[in-house]
Amino acid sequence: MPRFFFSVVEGESAFITGQDAVHIRRALRIKPGENLTLCDGRGTDYFCEVVGFEEEAVRLKVLYHTPTACEPDTMVTLYQGLPKGEKMEWILQKSVELGVTAVVPVITARSIVRLKPGEGEKKRERWQKIAAEAAGQSGRGIIPQVSLPLSFSQAAERLKAENTVVFYEGGGQPLSGLVNQATRSLSIVVGPEGGFETGEVELLREQGAHIVTLGKRILRCETAPLAALAVIMHLTGNLE
Repeated sequence: MPRFFFSVVEGESAFITGQDAVHIRRALRIKPGENLTLCDGRGTDYFCEVVGFEEEAVRLKVLYHTPTACEPDTMVTLYQGLPKGEKMEWILQKSVELGVTAVVPVITARSIVRLKPGEGEKKRERWQKIAAEAAGQSGRGIIPQVSLPLSFSQAAERLKAENTVVFYEGGGQPLSGLVNQATRSLSIVVGPEGGFETGEVELLREQGAHIVTLGKRILRCETAPLAALAVIMHLTGNLE
């Protein structure tokens, strides 16, 4: 059944506008009487019947609503060392599919990319659009939020209050010793190309972060967060 994040719900009526409305009419060619699913982006699905079309909108009747069944019960925030090129877009798309709750781009000492003033917001807007598209495609109940890029010191300050694991190519403890089905909230930190500087890892360790490993092989910066998320979702029972 087609699935969309909705524009407006008013009691038993709902409306879809914008590009989604165009897609429904022209690409999917859905007719009145057919059904589709809307999600409010906060974990509730609305099962609807198409009633008709109004210029640039699709009008629907809400039949019933339920909690989104496929949303993970473990909240994972990814702090990703900002990589170059289009790697961040790939990481965003796939991490949303795997169940990430939020993504925080971080400019570390070894990040090759250096953003100009005002460029961060433009990047964030594009990244948020990619996250929304991936959420719709994968049947998520929320749209994971992408923050403005933070400096490493800003990210470290935020991580003081969070349950944090740092994936480090220099070694660490196995993730299976820290994460299980009782884990409900976790922040994971992954470096850019070239990984972290030793001082960055030590700062996070001193703040109480756990330093963990993904095995003896060195993973690319776009592979590591996806491998980590897949393992976390498995250990927490969210791939069953």
